[in-house]
Amino acid sequence: MADRDPELTGDMKLGEDRSEGVSWAELMASDSVPPPQFLRDESYTYRGSAPIPAERYTSEEFAKLERERMWPYVWQFVAREEELPEPGDYVVFENAGRSFILSRHDDGSIRAFHNVCLHRGRKLRTEDGHADTFTCPFHAFSWNKDASFNKMPCEWDFPHLKKDQMDLPQAEVGRWAGYVFIREESGGPSLEEYLAPLPEHFKRWRHEECATVMHVAKEVPANWKVTMEAFMEAWHTIVTHPQLLPFTGDSNAAYWTWGDNVNVNLVPFGVMSPHIEQGQGEQWIVDEFIKYNGRSSDNYDPDGDPMKIEVPEGQKAREALGNRMRQVYTEQTGYDHSDATDAEVLDALVYNVFPNFAPWGGFMPNIVYSWKPGATPDTCVMEVRILARMKKGEPIPRAAPRKFLRLDQKWTEATELGGLGDVFEQDMDNLPYVQDGLHASKTGKVNLGNYQEIRIRQFQDTMMKYIEGELGGSKDKPA
Repeated sequence: MADRDPELTGDMKLGEDRSEGVSWAELMASDSVPPPQFLRDESYTYRGSAPIPAERYTSEEFAKLERERMWPYVWQFVAREEELPEPGDYVVFENAGRSFILSRHDDGSIRAFHNVCLHRGRKLRTEDGHADTFTCPFHAFSWNKDASFNKMPCEWDFPHLKKDQMDLPQAEVGRWAGYVFIREESGGPSLEEYLAPLPEHFKRWRHEECATVMHVAKEVPANWKVTMEAFMEAWHTIVTHPQLLPFTGDSNAAYWTWGDNVNVNLVPFGVMSPHIEQGQGEQWIVDEFIKYNGRSSDNYDPDGDPMKIEVPEGQKAREALGNRMRQVYTEQTGYDHSDATDAEVLDALVYNVFPNFAPWGGFMPNIVYSWKPGATPDTCVMEVRILARMKKGEPIPRAAPRKFLRLDQKWTEATELGGLGDVFEQDMDNLPYVQDGLHASKTGKVNLGNYQEIRIRQFQDTMMKYIEGELGGSKDKPA
């Protein structure tokens, strides 16, 4: 579809223009089950049209400012509860030059402490596991699982070290809906305040009843922000994921923001992209969805053949898919999904929490993204989890182990991801060339759309509040 003629937009203000495709509000008004109010209430604010400096993605000096002024002061998603379900279980988390151990205690609490021996600096652990004490493999200095100092050999040679001053430095721990977060430096908003309004929205979707059934991480040859921002808008589908266009509202998706930390991209499925010729019929939309949507395992029979979802005469593809998904999730989980709207069982409700946590909402098996900077500004690690709700009455199992893919491996080597691996590979095809292009840029500027890239704009605005000292602990302005 051609872009709108600026002569026809009249006095429309910056940020007010929208796709000519069916709007999110129109879809919510027509869905077969009325959606909750928070999926109807638009929350968008125009944030200006100024370009973003390319050096934010390429400069080691800027990465150093992130490490010093942002990462220590934000809530970081580090694990799911089911990764350390038993007392003594621990998880190693590393990001932005820091290493932490998260340890489960006898009372069910979780503590986070720095994973560095206070003798000569060796990391205490390099892999997840189970332990009641953490003994350094270098010289056997030892700490308890609550970070308190235990013992050391040759104590006579360290009269200057006092036992009550040898506890490992701790980080704050926050827990919500099965997710575990840490904040290195104490102070600032509570986790609930930081996440708002996300916890209120996710009450219906009960992620605390879910478990990590797949967990794949991959090293990516691009900056962590380049990689993350590739997943913060849907309209790249037009050329990056053309197989999705028959059943995806890409340029007519909704983009909302709240405050500094939270935003969402609401991408409708079961409707055709405004970018392709309309009129192929509702059954065609459904058939294409079953082939390519990435969750089509819900629609396969025991022999592995795609199930046929027939669209009744006079019914829309979206309603037929919604009816099928409600049935599937009710059968799979034992929970009644009759009050779940089409959006909650069908659409990509992709939330982001600053700086790098992106859980999908809704009732379907949920994707959770996160991104961490690599050893240089030109690399990062992207993690993908799939959460599934456990069948009613069944205990939550231990999380699936993480599979790590190197730079030279493809997402498709994680066969457990199914069709998602192919979609991620399409995204990866762009990213090295984005990173190279940012280094080579003559203008040194990145330009953003006013509406479809508002989530990127909000992220960049918030990041600069930390870099410039308005948020966090640094009040010194960068040079």
